[in-house]
Amino acid sequence: MTSWLAEVASLLDVSSVFLFLITLVVFSIPVFIIFPPIPVERSDALGQTHSKIGVPPLQSNLRDQWTAAEANTTTTTTTNGHANGRAGSSDRPLPPRIHSLHIYPLKSCRGIELAEATAASMANIRVDLWVPDASKHSRQLGPMTGEDGSGACETFAVVRFPWRSPGVRGLVETMAAKLSRGLSAAPEREFMLPMSFPSAQEAKARGYSHAEVTHFRSVISSLNMSPELPKELAHYLGLEPAKLGLFRLDPARRRQVLGCAPTRDVAGYQPEIDFQDAYPLHLLNLSSVRALESRIRRDADIDRLDARRFRPNIIVSGLPEYDEDDWRSVQFKAVSRKDADSLFDVSCRTVRCKLPNVDPATGIRHKVEPDYALRHYREIDTGAPKKGCMGMQMCPLFSPDGAPPDLQSTIRVGMEIAVLKRGAHHAL
Repeated sequence: MTSWLAEVASLLDVSSVFLFLITLVVFSIPVFIIFPPIPVERSDALGQTHSKIGVPPLQSNLRDQWTAAEANTTTTTTTNGHANGRAGSSDRPLPPRIHSLHIYPLKSCRGIELAEATAASMANIRVDLWVPDASKHSRQLGPMTGEDGSGACETFAVVRFPWRSPGVRGLVETMAAKLSRGLSAAPEREFMLPMSFPSAQEAKARGYSHAEVTHFRSVISSLNMSPELPKELAHYLGLEPAKLGLFRLDPARRRQVLGCAPTRDVAGYQPEIDFQDAYPLHLLNLSSVRALESRIRRDADIDRLDARRFRPNIIVSGLPEYDEDDWRSVQFKAVSRKDADSLFDVSCRTVRCKLPNVDPATGIRHKVEPDYALRHYREIDTGAPKKGCMGMQMCPLFSPDGAPPDLQSTIRVGMEIAVLKRGAHHAL
């Protein structure tokens, strides 16, 4: 036996072993490419037939949010008593414009930045993470078409959260994450939600139920979609699984917006919302954010104010600080021939809760700011005593003669802003 091993060893010199290993690696590479040793996520499968909606973080229009407001270094006063922003090195006014657009498919979760969106009478900007892409063709599934063959198919939300399983499985998940998304990646768990409202049969098959949800002072009949939530999400949030729920409003039973909102005769429809706090859209002025930032008490946990803390839908720039406080109606001017001007009723100021204390990038909640600064320096509405205001609540306006399918308009980043009417506000 010993002599046989010695004979084999004599035949395997260093160069032979090295050549064998190189050959093994070269032949293994295509195998790993075709059959990667990592689990396939739902979003990987969706990528074959859908496209992800949203502006990539590295291309965000808010990359310059810290300096965009500083373009208005000097101001001049117009005949109506309001200041117009001007560049410090030129007398030419900087046109106010839409700087960034955002939607929030899941309330209180991180939003999605868009380059354009549709303002419709349904009160929501109905855009999601993954939408069908007719230009894509799956080898296994073929082109994506609806059940009627029309080419329309389901839109999905894919929700991700950090999660590592205990033990060896967690180690495997970590290795898979780094192999698939880079060395800095951490393991995640994801779940997928269909964006179309399910039929009664689909709801029963998925284990959904109807529930009464208390939302501020209202009780809302909703669809309980909690069976879609993985138990790991509750553990990640530090909750018992039974105390975490997922609810959705029936599109046919949306909440009517009353209070300061325009009436049907004025708006061309009855403004409606789902689980938004009060109104369909929220506008925020970057200059106002920077002005409030100068008032906060800075510490190790907060130094700058990210505009996304205030969860706006429309972020505008090129305006003096707090210029929006007395807007009553506003127009966004079309930037291309295929679009039309968009009209909005500026219904009331946004009375702030303490949610802006939470950093949207980290989820860390600051103990006092910017809530302290808001209450001390932005108590400006007689209808909201001892509360701070930041931003404006808006409703789209349409022709009273328009039919429901026509009640929509497109807003895009870069659209210029024209303030049509100013006046007092009183929150209800």
